[in-house]
Amino acid sequence: MKLTDKVAVVTGGGSGIGRAISLAYAAEGADVVVVDQNLEGADETVARIVAVGRRGVAIRTDISDPAQITAMVERAADAFGHVDILVNVAGIMTAAALLDTSLEQWDRTLNTNLRGTFLCLQGIGRIMKEQGHGKIINTTSILGTHARPKRGAYAASKAGIILLTQTAAVELGPDGIQVNAIAPGSIETPMVMTAAVSAEAQAKKAAAIPLRRRGEPEDLTGAAVFLASADSDYITGAILTIDGGMTAGIE
Repeated sequence: MKLTDKVAVVTGGGSGIGRAISLAYAAEGADVVVVDQNLEGADETVARIVAVGRRGVAIRTDISDPAQITAMVERAADAFGHVDILVNVAGIMTAAALLDTSLEQWDRTLNTNLRGTFLCLQGIGRIMKEQGHGKIINTTSILGTHARPKRGAYAASKAGIILLTQTAAVELGPDGIQVNAIAPGSIETPMVMTAAVSAEAQAKKAAAIPLRRRGEPEDLTGAAVFLASADSDYITGAILTIDGGMTAGIE
């Protein structure tokens, strides 16, 4: 197993991509701190982790709230004594044209997606710096580099995560910390599937993907395990696109 006795903190671990990564890490031998605003979902993920013989802790956290992040970081460190891996998955999507986007929508999206990622990276990063090692994996999106209508706030937050990842890689590399990101395409998660897009539009989008299907959260777990393991020890500042070929042939 690639992650035997490692400790991972996964935000957004109560469902979707975060849950899939949490379970993949447990299957590879890691103990997992599952962070989510939905405690019921986080508890369900922990139950599945325990079922495969690993330890799990669920922590309810609004990642846009600095005080809650501070408390989460302390609980995560206390739970297992160290943190080897941080995966920032938690986020929200806003669907609105720029001229119709309210300031509340803009702030909520940026505060959750970008500020939340920064706060988690900063808090757990300090623990990793003291340890002299760590792996941080952020979740951006192909919309961080490719514009689409009605996704301005979301795209801005994801573009910010790309430069945050690269800046952190440069600053934290001397401390033995690798910082990378995955950039998913169209993945069937609760957040995406409940967005204001018709079933017909969803089907049309899937048909346009070179691999002819939308991704599943499990399609991201191989990359997440790789970037958390010793196999990626000389990789930092990388943005790994996982989109079924969408951006290779984007119009």
